Amino acid sequence: MSQTDVRLDGSPGLRSEREATPGSAGRRRERLPVPRADFESYYGRPVLNEPTWQAPDIAGYLFLGGLAGASSTLAAAAELTGRPRLARACKAGAVCALGGSLYALIHDLGRPERFVNMLRVFKVTSPMSVGTWILTGYGPQAGVAAAAGLTGMFPGLGRAATIGAGLAGPALATYTAALICDTAVPVWHEGHREMPFLFAGSAAAAAGGLGMLGAPVSEAGPARRAALLGAAVECVAAARMERRLGPLAEPLKRSRLLRAGEALSLLGAVAGLVAGRRGGRGRLMAMAAGAALLAGSACTRFGIFRAGMESANDPKYTVQPQRRRLAKAKAERDLR
Repeated sequence: MSQTDVRLDGSPGLRSEREATPGSAGRRRERLPVPRADFESYYGRPVLNEPTWQAPDIAGYLFLGGLAGASSTLAAAAELTGRPRLARACKAGAVCALGGSLYALIHDLGRPERFVNMLRVFKVTSPMSVGTWILTGYGPQAGVAAAAGLTGMFPGLGRAATIGAGLAGPALATYTAALICDTAVPVWHEGHREMPFLFAGSAAAAAGGLGMLGAPVSEAGPARRAALLGAAVECVAAARMERRLGPLAEPLKRSRLLRAGEALSLLGAVAGLVAGRRGGRGRLMAMAAGAALLAGSACTRFGIFRAGMESANDPKYTVQPQRRRLAKAKAERDLR
């Protein structure tokens, strides 16, 4: 008999709990031999080693590199559409941002020769190697374009360098997204789908802000449109990334810098449009809008950097994605 025994007097009796079979009425719940695993690590230490990158260097490099690349693209558009003052402001801003980004990168590397050593090979699978060559090809063209624009010398060479830097600008503005997503930092790695769009939008908004700061309202039309498009792309990409990552997006949602970056970018884009409608009377408003856009882009890059560091220090943000991938793989195997 499965659940009862027969006594010596012939009457049935229930088995004791010790002898009950699994799933029987005498056993209320299964007793696990060990407790279920939780999101803990050895003595509370993080699962991942925290990256050695420092916020002033790498977050600054992410912001300044994006600003340089997008500004060169905007300068090329201004050059081709007959807006010399907007083109000149963007060229000068691009070369200044490039200098700052190179300083931040080399300062993080520790020794300048390390940057030169990376030019010994070209490795397509390494974002750092690809980025080094992008910087090497972009930098001289941006420098020549800025020098020709400010001095008026060699206009033909300057125009060619402006177009060349403008073509390389999008790669410079977005390769840093691939650079951080190629790490084991949970938020960065899992956000690889939206991160390039977020960086591109943030860079375009910053370049638009720079254009509104340095050019008169009458010539800043492309800058205003770039700022509006960039702010919209940035906000949409951030919202999609937070929704797709689920619980892993908690560091992003808690980041005040990211929320401030989105607010400043949208406010600056809208203020720039209002200033454009006011014509010459909106110059002060355009400058304020440009400053807000630059500050918003910087807040976004520093917010992304800090959220990534936070996710690397908490074991649950490493364990959760692994468990989801294992569960998904098991479900796919069960369906076969």
